Amino acid sequence: MLTEFQLKMEKAVLGLRPGEVVSFGDIAAAAGRPAAARAAGRMLSQSMDTLPWWRVVYSDGQLPPCNPSVQAERLAEEGVQLAAFRVVRSPLGRFKK
Repeated sequence: MLTEFQLKMEKAVLGLRPGEVVSFGDIAAAAGRPAAARAAGRMLSQSMDTLPWWRVVYSDGQLPPCNPSVQAERLAEEGVQLAAFRVVRSPLGRFKK
């Protein structure tokens, strides 16, 4: 059973559109707890493919170490530009330029 906070984080992740890249802290903030970025990461790491986890990265754009090749491939398919497993530019979200 998910907590209210986890449900809010899940809703925030499900609301991300293709090409929209945000940070774990952005997801936590959207759920009302901006300092809980690690909780967002933990939730996403346990979600398997039920959530679009690949649209969430570290605040500096770096991809997390878990499945970075898969994440990079999925992001590239959505028009996100990467360099050395770091988001450089995305159509939407934190890294939109």
